[in-house]
Parts: sequence; structure tokens; C-alpha cells
Amino acid sequence: MKVSIVVPCFNEGQTIEKVVKAVRQSPIKQMEIIVVDDCSNDGTNTILEKVCSSVDRVICQPRNLGKGAALRAGFAAATGSVIVIQDADLEYDPGEYPRLLAPILANKADLVLGTRFAGAPLQRFRYFWQRAANRSATFLSNVFTGLKLTDIQTGHKAFRASLLPSVTIAENRFGVDAELIANSPGFAAGSRRSESITTHGPTRKEKR
Repeated sequence: MKVSIVVPCFNEGQTIEKVVKAVRQSPIKQMEIIVVDDCSNDGTNTILEKVCSSVDRVICQPRNLGKGAALRAGFAAATGSVIVIQDADLEYDPGEYPRLLAPILANKADLVLGTRFAGAPLQRFRYFWQRAANRSATFLSNVFTGLKLTDIQTGHKAFRASLLPSVTIAENRFGVDAELIANSPGFAAGSRRSESITTHGPTRKEKR
């Protein structure tokens, strides 16, 4: 089963090469890597030229349009049977793809969301307000959707490409995480869902 890894990025010059290398070295046998550069101005595009042999496709946005727009572009280019969203800041480990994809490969789910809050010791957040904001956003999302998710803002998501016709992304910025769950019929109601424990590491900005 071919897996399309969509990596939206903006000004991730310090991490994009490491992310591409980590994704390529992940245990997934058949994959394509699609990087969407959201008009970075820190030299990310130069680094992408350096690692182009490890990336199946690089999409350069004409101007900074936001994460939602980057995901739309990446989804449109994907040719795999399953799509994984991978943030470019090294917050999530590509080595965890097997655990993220396991429910889909076992035909037990169509959509899997990584979670930092359920079924394992609570992952550490550098800032209390980040954890509190995530909890609040997840609670509100569950109220409106009737779901029982634990981590709506997770950057690790995997889903069957067959859901794409029902996936609607109008939000261009980071509100796309909540929008995917709330407004896309295939995500909110028409699919079998699962959550998978994922490790939360410090982002590049948090390491500074």
C-alpha cells in the first residue's frame, strides 16, 4: 500500500532536511514524499533543492497562503492509497508511522489521529498554556461534533485517500486542524476513526 507523506512547511530551514531524512528512513516500504513550501524566506527552498533526490515532489506556493492552503496543494498531488500529514518542525517522529498506520492497515479505521493525551503517560508540553489551549480546543470540537477525541491539534494524522472527495478545507491558516474534523463529512461522521499514541517532542521554536 502506497503512503503519501504530505509535509507543509514555512521557514523550516533548520529542520526540513532532517525531517525529509527521517521520513525517508521510516519503516514504510512504499511511499512518496510531497513537500509544500509556503513561500519561505529563510532559505528553505535552497535546502529543498539540496535534498530533491529524496523528495518525490516539491510544491512551491506563489505566496504565503497558510497551512490549510499548503495541505490542499499536497492532497491534490498525492497518489497514494493513504495520506499522512507530517509537520516540518520535528515535533513528531516519522519512526512512529507504523503505529499511526496500524489501524488502517488492519482495516479497523479509515482515519487515525495521533494523540499525546490518551493511553500513555502524559506527554510533556514546554508551556502550560499550550496544553491548556489544546485541551480547550479539543473540548469545544467534541461538543460540536459529538466525537470523543483527546488531541484535536495533533500534527500526526493519517487517512485513506478515498476520503478526500469529502474533505473540505476552507481555512488557510492553522485553524485547519479543527476544520478537518468539524466540517469534513468523511472525517467527522462517515469514517471509522481511531487514535494512536504519538510522541511529542520540542519544536524548533521551543528549542531556542
